[in-house]
Amino acid sequence: MKTRILGKDLEVSAVGLGCMGMTHASGAPADVREMTNLLAQAVDMGYTMFDTAECYTGVNLDGSTAYNEELVGQALKPYRRKVVLATKYGVQHKGDHLEMDSRPETIRKSVEGSLKKLQTDHIDLYYQHRIDPKVAPEEVAGTMSELIKEGKILHWGISEVDEEYLRRVHTVCPVTAIQNRLSMMYRDYEKLFPVLEELQVGFVAFSPLANGFLTACYRDTSQFEQSPADYRGSMPQFTKEGVEQNEDLLALIQARAKEKDATPAQISLAWMMAKRPYIVPIPGSRKLSRLKENLGAADVELTKEEVSQIDNALEHMTMSRVFGGHK
Repeated sequence: MKTRILGKDLEVSAVGLGCMGMTHASGAPADVREMTNLLAQAVDMGYTMFDTAECYTGVNLDGSTAYNEELVGQALKPYRRKVVLATKYGVQHKGDHLEMDSRPETIRKSVEGSLKKLQTDHIDLYYQHRIDPKVAPEEVAGTMSELIKEGKILHWGISEVDEEYLRRVHTVCPVTAIQNRLSMMYRDYEKLFPVLEELQVGFVAFSPLANGFLTACYRDTSQFEQSPADYRGSMPQFTKEGVEQNEDLLALIQARAKEKDATPAQISLAWMMAKRPYIVPIPGSRKLSRLKENLGAADVELTKEEVSQIDNALEHMTMSRVFGGHK
């Protein structure tokens, strides 16, 4: 498996595995035994970076809480020395909104909870899940510095960060990676590339397939579990109108896929990996076939000219709105 470096020294598989959908946002939590086996197979395939979060929870059929960190921690315990565990703090789901809390005392409570659920004595990459406007960046970074000195975390990062915040925290405690949204349907954070290169910070891309839309396998929301637990059912890119608006986008990636003897998903991932050597996408799935497909994207090569051609096409085509943001 090809690898990439985040920050100065965190080596990870070129494609990571986002584990959120196993318990959260993709319908009812998946079967624990099946996911445990899937995660073991992912390690055997070459995945080394596994992404989870404190707030990725769901409700099991018996009414109990399905904690993503517990699932990931238990499944990967036999492979702990081989893998990079990344998790996040600072967000709670409150009905239809997120509540941010990055106070030092909350962070310390969260890290202890995550260490316990993950069944480990350290977290390889610990993200602030969202910026908390109530807490100064320097105070958050100071807490991260303390946790690194204590050995509870080895590296830290921020999700959905902007340039100003990144610069302020980086002066207190160097950041290893940001985790921001990036896909062919959402490119706003490409403007951070020069800053990341200046500070030597990696870019972990979440929703790299626009929540699965860029696999070109979904034509409408009827293919998803019709419940509030499956967020995809209300995402604009999956509506009938959205699919119609995105016909040119789907045609573009399907044509490139045919040229490269690849799949649309592999083209979508290879496109961003070809942009910068420090970009690591973390697509998620509950299916072994998808994990194999996504990992194969690391072997699909796009030239600078091909990436430029795709970028130019993306700039000038009509697209639907996409969950999390749009042009």
